[in-house]
Amino acid sequence: MTKAELVAKISDQLGIEKGDVLATVESFMTEVKNSVSKGDNVYLRGFGSFIVKTRAEKTGRNISKNTTITIPAHNIPAFKPAKVFVKSVKDKVKVN
Repeated sequence: MTKAELVAKISDQLGIEKGDVLATVESFMTEVKNSVSKGDNVYLRGFGSFIVKTRAEKTGRNISKNTTITIPAHNIPAFKPAKVFVKSVKDKVKVN
């Protein structure tokens, strides 16, 4: 599902103009990005959490030059789904 499809679906369900729904979705995404960028986690009960994960320093390999490089420790954004969300997906989505 794309953002446009999400906006259309919410607009149809709630009877709100697509432009208003798009502005709301954009605002939501901006606030999540801003919070996580500051190092704050965002918790949405029953859905999941947008969190900051720390990756440890590790050794990598530059294949073209055949040398080893050190990849420094860094933070990345991550999403951790709520248990209810995970259970719903397990129950409803069949394994191919």
